[in-house]
Amino acid sequence: MDISQLTYFVVVAKAGSFSQAAKTLAISQPSLSRHVQQLESELGVELLDRYHRPMTLTAAGHFFLAQIEPILLQLEQASELTQRFAQPHRSNHLTIGFVASVLYGLLPEIISTVKQRHPDLDIKLVEINSEQQMSALKSGDIDVGFGRFRHNDNFVQQIFLRHERFVVALPMAHPLASRPDDIGIAFKELLEDTLILYHRTPLPILQNPLFNGETDQLMYLFARHQLSPHLTTKVRDIQIALGLVAAGEGITLVPDSLKTVRTEQIHYHRLRHEDATTPIFMNVLAHQSNPYIDDLLEATYQVYEAKGITYSNQSLN
Repeated sequence: MDISQLTYFVVVAKAGSFSQAAKTLAISQPSLSRHVQQLESELGVELLDRYHRPMTLTAAGHFFLAQIEPILLQLEQASELTQRFAQPHRSNHLTIGFVASVLYGLLPEIISTVKQRHPDLDIKLVEINSEQQMSALKSGDIDVGFGRFRHNDNFVQQIFLRHERFVVALPMAHPLASRPDDIGIAFKELLEDTLILYHRTPLPILQNPLFNGETDQLMYLFARHQLSPHLTTKVRDIQIALGLVAAGEGITLVPDSLKTVRTEQIHYHRLRHEDATTPIFMNVLAHQSNPYIDDLLEATYQVYEAKGITYSNQSLN
């Protein structure tokens, strides 16, 4: 069994046809058929049902495809990452990916701290969601990412930095906007409002039946308290969500760092629930080579300490 045989099988399985797969692979159909037959012989099981049209996978074939596809993807990624070691490092250059909500927090101050230490460092900022950061790190499009979602990727190291409290964003005319801030708002008081959702990256499907399989982070916060807003609407990003709040079209929940946005039109109020938080992660390649990443992490901790913010330096991968 070799990588070529495995690759040929995957292409055949996806194409559902030896002739189409042979064209894709630019090899002869008899040669392709022979390689797949050799693979089946070595496994001692038929992977393809050749007696049906169109050709289908056997039960064993379905199982083998599910197991082998991620392995081949990992091999491809490992090869690409290994080749990058031979490429010259871009000196005095650091590309940082970030989700929009992090930019409104302490990221600008963290970058300023790094620049004070390295005035000649060229820092480039790229807005990119948490999920896309994984592939951007491996392709070299970014050197480090700041995101809010947990991921499992063997090539990426995630460093959990801290939890940030959610606050509720209310139109100025909302009845709860006049409440003293020391009296927090409970989720059950928001059920009659239209909740504006804005997350582009869904949470993994949750198995707890009480959460009803919620994959949106804001809906998940309500579901943890066995609650569900009566009305919701979804927009593509957090800025549009806050624009709709300012227009009186509903309410939303945002990280505490965004409570300086549109303050003439939006009232931000503390939530009663202390567990209503969102995490912040730093994402880097597990074998990163950019020498400035350690400085960036150290600057992050320095800014947190100066602000009296509780943080963690827990590596999750």
